[in-house]
Amino acid sequence: MFPGKRSGAAAEARHRLASLPPVILWAWERPERLDFINTENTGVAFLAKSIYLRAEKVVTRPRLQPLSVPPGTVLIAVARIESERHGLASLTPGQIETVSQEISEMARQSGVAGIQIDFDARVSERTFYSDLLASVRKSLPPDTPLTITALASWCKGDNWLDALPVDEAVPMLFRMGIDRTQILNGLASGDGFSAPLCGQSAGLSVDEVLPYSPASERLYVFNPDSWTPESVNMVMEKYHR
Repeated sequence: MFPGKRSGAAAEARHRLASLPPVILWAWERPERLDFINTENTGVAFLAKSIYLRAEKVVTRPRLQPLSVPPGTVLIAVARIESERHGLASLTPGQIETVSQEISEMARQSGVAGIQIDFDARVSERTFYSDLLASVRKSLPPDTPLTITALASWCKGDNWLDALPVDEAVPMLFRMGIDRTQILNGLASGDGFSAPLCGQSAGLSVDEVLPYSPASERLYVFNPDSWTPESVNMVMEKYHR
């Protein structure tokens, strides 16, 4: 299923994605009180499950910390996937099936408007990830938006994203390491990402403020500390949202 070739209910997923608020706050695994946000311009992408690939096993941990949001908040359920280092995860078809089921279940949580997967897949894990995304896409209601986070390098000159059956890839413009200056200077000068899936949104962090406001339709924002009204206001003011 390629971008631009989906129809019917799948096209509705893109429509629902386009209607999301312009700012989505990531709520990671800690207690978060976000009952002060303006639901008209702010949504919440909350860590719903952490999934670990260990040899041939899949270990899943659900969210354990409370999350408080106002009624009517647009919610994105996020699954964080981590694999064992040194290539010890088996990446079997059985693991794909198990992980796909775990992720698909998140769509049934009350108020969830979409699913996001956060997996820093190594080159050797790309086939596994692609097959997993295809399985998740088939398991989800076709009108449910499916998004992924993406390393900035995936979006710039690396075309493997083009074949993924997802509605959006969120380029992570923080924790970029040695490529940070080059990538940010390129974006600031108008040299955008070559991967079309990366053109709709940007992933930011409050502790790595960008020198400019991205032209993206949506900003996903991470906070290494708990969210407060002051930190949310800073995001809105800095990035003109």
